[in-house]
Amino acid sequence: MSGTSERLLSLLSLLQARRDWPGQVLAERLEVSPRTVRRDVDRLRELGYPIAAVKGPDGGYRLEAGADLPPLLFDDEQAVALTIALQLASASGAGVAEAAERALSTLRQVMPSRLRHRIDALQVTPMRPTNAPEADPAVLRTLSDAVRARELLRFDYAGSPEVRKAAPQHLLSRNGRWYLLAWDLDKNDWRTYRADRISPRTPNGPRFSPRPIPGGDPTAFVAGLFKGSRDGNAWPCTGTVVLHAAADQIAPFAGDGLVEPLGPDRTRLTSGSWSWGGLAASIARFDVDLEVEGPAELRAALETLAGRLARAADGGR
Repeated sequence: MSGTSERLLSLLSLLQARRDWPGQVLAERLEVSPRTVRRDVDRLRELGYPIAAVKGPDGGYRLEAGADLPPLLFDDEQAVALTIALQLASASGAGVAEAAERALSTLRQVMPSRLRHRIDALQVTPMRPTNAPEADPAVLRTLSDAVRARELLRFDYAGSPEVRKAAPQHLLSRNGRWYLLAWDLDKNDWRTYRADRISPRTPNGPRFSPRPIPGGDPTAFVAGLFKGSRDGNAWPCTGTVVLHAAADQIAPFAGDGLVEPLGPDRTRLTSGSWSWGGLAASIARFDVDLEVEGPAELRAALETLAGRLARAADGGR
């Protein structure tokens, strides 16, 4: 591509990325003069792209929406990003694998040969938990619409005899499953619901005012809930031990624990769990000698676990 063609593609990409662009900012991003930006905008208009001039102290440009908008153009980075996203869609648990495959095929057909060869060479094999059921795309759309409109939801939930009533706040994906984070009106508390277990009832309820997420980050808050904590993305029980094994033997199985090499056969591990008993069992699975650095609750939990295992080995006597 010539320099002008590359610059036009970059300009179009910027205009698609946000609503309004000051002319001077576009010039700085493209490393050209404002006059060159004006000429490039005129070229794009000749190609059929409806670009409006934005009035104001700085002036600027806006790519208008419309039915006559020509096919979108993608630069190399965008093409790679779209290819990866569409190939990973089959592992998202959103039930859109077939649609994503068709979208990638359509995208490939409209790309120039240079980009087509590049995305053909990019083959991603997504891994999805085998026990993670897919959510119904129609249900995900309903939940997303309710979150965006801030409308109360009524829904049946698999395994529960009662109709749930909740204020939906965020729709999140985690490990191949989709979850709705909502304020349960009956429990008067935060709850996460698996989207594959939700059967929405219609119509939705009235609008509600958003409730602030504890800590401000819904992703961290939900991650903390899965760990049994409501004070951020942290385990409620955390302890430190020294394991008599090399760090490379421990690290692959340490999960989100902190692994610190201390020598050829000694490794410090700081790890967490939802309970002290759970943490003790998690540490014992490494099947090596160990020393407890703390806290006292972990040492007590290991003693309790040792006694329980000793009784089991002795036939329960």
